Amino acid sequence: MQDKKEVKVKLVRSVIGTRSDHRDTVRGLGLRRVNDERTLEDTPSVRGMIRKVDYLVKVIA
Repeated sequence: MQDKKEVKVKLVRSVIGTRSDHRDTVRGLGLRRVNDERTLEDTPSVRGMIRKVDYLVKVIA
């Protein structure tokens, strides 16, 4: 059985007043409101999305 790595992401700042593509990226990560958390598969595309909105999210674990 293959063990997949995961990364936990939490939205810590509001997306109000941010660029529309950054809002879309946060939505693409599955985050809806402040303090919302998601556990995602650790892939290069997810890491790139996190890096793009690093000022809005916090990586847990």
